[in-house]
Amino acid sequence: MIKSEFLKLSILLLIGGLLACDPDPKLSDKALIPLPEKVQAQDGVFTIDENTKIYIDRSELEDVAQFFSKFINHSTGFNIQVVTEKPEGDYIALGLGLDVPKEGYELDVRPDGISIKGATPEGIFRGFQTLRQLMPSAIEKVGGFEGGAWKVPGVKIEDAPEYGYRGSMLDVARHFFGVEDVKRYIDLMSLYKMNYLHLHLADDQGWRIEIKSWPMLTEIGGSTAVGGGEGGFYTQEDYMEIVEYAQERFITIVPEIDMPGHTNAALASYPELNCNGEAPELYTGTEVGFSTLCTDKEITYQFIDDVVKELVGLTPGPYIHIGGDESHVTPLEDYIPFIEQVQDIVNSYDKKVIGWDEIAHAALRPSATAQYWAKAENAKMAVDQGAKVLISPATRAYLDMQYDSTTQLGLHWAAYIELDSAYLWDPATLEEGIDKGDILGVEAPLWTETISTMEELEYMVFPRLIGIAEIAWTKPALRDWDDYKSRLIKHEERMKALEVNYYSSPLLKQEE
Repeated sequence: MIKSEFLKLSILLLIGGLLACDPDPKLSDKALIPLPEKVQAQDGVFTIDENTKIYIDRSELEDVAQFFSKFINHSTGFNIQVVTEKPEGDYIALGLGLDVPKEGYELDVRPDGISIKGATPEGIFRGFQTLRQLMPSAIEKVGGFEGGAWKVPGVKIEDAPEYGYRGSMLDVARHFFGVEDVKRYIDLMSLYKMNYLHLHLADDQGWRIEIKSWPMLTEIGGSTAVGGGEGGFYTQEDYMEIVEYAQERFITIVPEIDMPGHTNAALASYPELNCNGEAPELYTGTEVGFSTLCTDKEITYQFIDDVVKELVGLTPGPYIHIGGDESHVTPLEDYIPFIEQVQDIVNSYDKKVIGWDEIAHAALRPSATAQYWAKAENAKMAVDQGAKVLISPATRAYLDMQYDSTTQLGLHWAAYIELDSAYLWDPATLEEGIDKGDILGVEAPLWTETISTMEELEYMVFPRLIGIAEIAWTKPALRDWDDYKSRLIKHEERMKALEVNYYSSPLLKQEE
């Protein structure tokens, strides 16, 4: 009896001791993705509470600081303020003037304060995403925090990206995704320091951007989708809302109008764009390569000029994507001068061209970029012309490829791509003759022939996009599959907090 009571008392004392202890968080328990360049643990923790302030000494950092404070406040219920006079007590300081690359930053977490320094507000924002991952996963939930303080483990991080262009493509043409869905995708991308979102706005199955000078493009061409769904499109106001939302998160929108193929929605809307002057039926299937603009009609180039002009007026980023892929019914002798003339149209509005790797058959303008997706020989032709290459190999980076033969969504014409296949490659050594100096960056496309909801989108994208983000940000010598897998397993808790419908790969099952 005495032993039993003693045991109960011991257990109660142990539990009480554990509760009272409130152990400090450890850096080793955190999952930093993409992996920073230099990470050094430091003693102690910094405590964020309702008295914490964010200090800036330059007005250029106001927007970043306000974004940061709102993000913390939405979860904690704190009212963390941004101040321009150095506060008393502990605080978070944001500062410019560091001699690092554009997106580089230094993050220093000590018991008496946190500082994020960089050369630009963009670098500060990237540093904030790292700090975010040092916080408990509950930061991702509205009202997710209960308690009086939030502890961040001590650390010194120096970091900068491997590639300047780190992107994803979202196909909104095969199936349309509304403004709020795109915003959520932007939010998720920003956590992993991605900085370009390529929107595939037009294809055989749908035209998704309002062009005021050609209104039938959306009235007719935007009315359907794969499988015969209702379709949809962005008004110019919708599109600008997306652009501005992305800008706040330092993500640049790259609009794509695919041509001369993948154009059935446009051809159905305006018969004069067809060589025979007749409008084809709207198309809701998934075949490719059967459509083409009439490349020897003057009206075709007037149409392209009008579309590009309106897109340029809505798009502050440097790039317009002209497609150029799978135009199987366009004879090469027509395709080449078409691509060359379209490049000149885009360049006339002070924008740079990106096109799928087939555009390398034409004479590429000095600022052009070929997006390598299928044929290495095309990418090498682009490099031989002095062009940059955007790396998006279908066998590694296509997020619509199935994980394995049991995956219900997606396709597998290029490959089955499990998490290790999506991670274990290096853009600079992928193809002989394409070196790091030839590469603009890395992009992971998601085609949506089989994907129609945000839940389906998230399942195919995550967590593969996270691995692509690390490939684009982290130096190859620092990347290791086992280490990444370990971090990704820890990161699952954050994806759950974000309510991401991610693919729970058997590769992420922890060994018993």
